[in-house]
Amino acid sequence: MKDIVPTPPSLVRNDVAAIQALFQKNVVPSYARYEIAFSHGTGSHLYDVTGKRYLDLGGGIAVCSLGHAHPAISEALSEQSRRLVHVSNLYYHELQGRLAQQIVRHLATGKVFFANSGAEANEGLYKLARKFGHDEGCFEILTALNSFHGRTLAGIAATGQDKVKKGFEPMVPGFRHIPFNDLPAACAALSPATAAILIEGVQGEGGVTPATPEYLLGLRALCDERKLLLLMDGVQCGHFRTGRFQSYQRLLEGVQSTAGSTFLPDGISMAKSLGGGFPIGAFWVRDPYADLLGAGSHGTTYGGTPLGCAVALKVLEVIEREGLADNARQLGAWLKSELEQLAAACPQVITGVRGLGLMIGIEFAPKEQIPALACGEKPAAAQIVNRLHEAGLLTIPSGNQVVRLLPALNLSRADAEDGLALLQRVVSGLA
Repeated sequence: MKDIVPTPPSLVRNDVAAIQALFQKNVVPSYARYEIAFSHGTGSHLYDVTGKRYLDLGGGIAVCSLGHAHPAISEALSEQSRRLVHVSNLYYHELQGRLAQQIVRHLATGKVFFANSGAEANEGLYKLARKFGHDEGCFEILTALNSFHGRTLAGIAATGQDKVKKGFEPMVPGFRHIPFNDLPAACAALSPATAAILIEGVQGEGGVTPATPEYLLGLRALCDERKLLLLMDGVQCGHFRTGRFQSYQRLLEGVQSTAGSTFLPDGISMAKSLGGGFPIGAFWVRDPYADLLGAGSHGTTYGGTPLGCAVALKVLEVIEREGLADNARQLGAWLKSELEQLAAACPQVITGVRGLGLMIGIEFAPKEQIPALACGEKPAAAQIVNRLHEAGLLTIPSGNQVVRLLPALNLSRADAEDGLALLQRVVSGLA
């Protein structure tokens, strides 16, 4: 009698294709996703479902401030989830008050509203500006060209990039765009309806472009003179990414003047690194505007939950205990210096390097000027990000020419050196 031999299992499981099929059938196709499916991570490394390891210098787009699977975050989630996950904002709980206190401590006297994301935090700033100017008939907010403020209808109206607006016209009224780092243009753009000016300290989606100290101080003086609010979007460039809690603090460090040492925006939005991967957003409002949004004027179901606040408090604790602001500053300066040397060695491929701390933008030449990329359909940044994926390195594109590095604030020197070596290998191949 013949033995019945079972069919041998497939030697290679195509998990990536199976996951992609799940997405294609069930998930709204609003993202152009890369051909990678991740299963787990640890520290500054991620692993896909085939077992390939990647060094993550993208940080979930500046979100994973402590890297992946940090034990302090896991413990905070576990411990708090056994006590209290959620209560309505109709009630008090200590953790929200403590987190607000910590944010105020890093800024100045004022108050904090908690939301779920950066887009929601920015929505709060738009409402603050409207409330501020309402009695005088002022509602308009000036924002910068190449800015990015989120994907809500008001967020895309505020964003100074036409590509995010297509298909969603007519735009929410009340936003106009001005050139970034151009104070005369800001002055010329003011109208009787203007209530506020909103900028990023470092434009992230716009190519990692920092504001100049002169621009920041000039906007503050202009807003004081015209009785306008000066608002800052710190969603990507905030939470110690530049080496200080908020980017304006780092940008104005070298300014030897009273205006530089006393500079304050009237409101700041934040999210991303605030929760280290757990979704939480916030905006801070300084006195005397902190009570403009009174009871019933703004709200959220999930903003500032005990679970979210416990995680954000733990992230802050680790950042301060381990000196990660200094790590961002020092390691970022080293990385930027090394990348500038790479640009000098390969000027036909890299045309510039800019940024602060662990928020670095590498500007590449147009694909037509790089023979290895010229035949590709995608712009240079997208093609280079794909080549870096093949090499085992995760980065984030920004527009057509810029690739961003937004790694964990606790990135080690050894991992930074590995990442630089992978970048050098890919760039040398293109050169």
